[in-house]
Amino acid sequence: MASAAEQLAANLNFGAFAKAKELQKRLLFTFAALIIYRLGTYIPLPGIDTAVIAEVFEQQANGILGMFNMFSGGALGRMTIFALNIMPYISSAIIIQLGTAVVPSLAQLKKEGEAGRKKINQYTRYGTVLLAAVQAYGIAVGLEGFQGQTGGAVLEPGMFFRLTTVVTLTGGTIFLMWLGEQIPARGVGNGISLIIFSGIVAELPRALVNTLELGRTGVLSGGILIVLIAMALGVITFIVFIERSQRRIIVQYPKRQVGRRMFGGESSHLPLKLNTAGVIPPIFASSILLLPITAISMNAGQGPGWLTDVAGFLGRGQPAYMLLYAAAIIFFTFFYTSVVFNPADTADNLKKNGGFVPGIRPGKNTAAYLDYVLTRLTVVGALYLTAVCLLPEMLISQYAVPFYFGGTSLLIVVTVTMDTVGQIQSHLLAHQYEGLIKKSKLRGTRR
Repeated sequence: MASAAEQLAANLNFGAFAKAKELQKRLLFTFAALIIYRLGTYIPLPGIDTAVIAEVFEQQANGILGMFNMFSGGALGRMTIFALNIMPYISSAIIIQLGTAVVPSLAQLKKEGEAGRKKINQYTRYGTVLLAAVQAYGIAVGLEGFQGQTGGAVLEPGMFFRLTTVVTLTGGTIFLMWLGEQIPARGVGNGISLIIFSGIVAELPRALVNTLELGRTGVLSGGILIVLIAMALGVITFIVFIERSQRRIIVQYPKRQVGRRMFGGESSHLPLKLNTAGVIPPIFASSILLLPITAISMNAGQGPGWLTDVAGFLGRGQPAYMLLYAAAIIFFTFFYTSVVFNPADTADNLKKNGGFVPGIRPGKNTAAYLDYVLTRLTVVGALYLTAVCLLPEMLISQYAVPFYFGGTSLLIVVTVTMDTVGQIQSHLLAHQYEGLIKKSKLRGTRR
């Protein structure tokens, strides 16, 4: 079966894609959804002066607001209806997932299968609305304090502006949440990751032009530019290598006799990825940190002096921010790995199917062994994610290069691309299998 799958994968070509009508429809839906999202990132909020907003964000492009603007695909810098992006949904999902490990009622829902999952998704949506409303109100208050050379960013400050901003931004986030759920159902890929991915990729050309402009004006030397480009290529290569790395645990199936025939006796393997959590930990960590840091940064000039000091300590490249970011990445790597892979359930499934790991007794011993291997892999995966996300950031922050060439953005772009391409190949493979099955049935009827 494995050799057949490899042979089919090797024969995938444009001809197979042309015949896969269902895949074409899914890809068209995905592209259409992302185009709608990108159009929304250019529709400004009502009642604001976009020139003042652009002036203020240009001054803070290399701060934490610049990073938030990167995740929103430039929507925050233009202060559009999608300025909050999908971050409130991610924050709500984190809170609910943490709750399933602490709150008994949520933990019980998690065990109830599909019905429990739907209920948890419903709670996540409610939390998204609440968080989006709170963040939108904070942004509205912060916008009223923005001052440019031509005046304030808000044309008519007051409660009406705050109310319209809360309704608009919350509605934008809810729409993106719905869009993100529709992409895996009707399209291809992870909807939430693709929304963030498309925002980063759409801004990459402008970031590249700005970086080359820094080299042309002499702000960056030619040698530093070459080093930064080489670093970006090296990070991409390293990410691809690690994301494809896995530990294969041999699983043996015993022989059994059915009538006069002997079945079983073959061996397979259980693949455990080196980075089981994927790109989720950096996204979760960024979402959790950006919520309080953005509120502090936007109101630092209006509050007490200590608020300005805190905003400075949590700025880009600062030790406090790096430490918090690294701790959040490590925590979410272990947390999300425990969510997506349960050693006890895997050991039970192997035992039910008659499989066993050579040298390990089925049941609890197998679960303990899988947990031991997975923990060691997760430690390496957490260190890998931390290094990829932080080391380039520390270097780039010294030269004011756009966030889009940092480790976090490159990790998201490369990982989401690999995942989406893998899903497309799976659809093509399934289509070819369907064609083979139809041909075999036709031959069987003719005989």
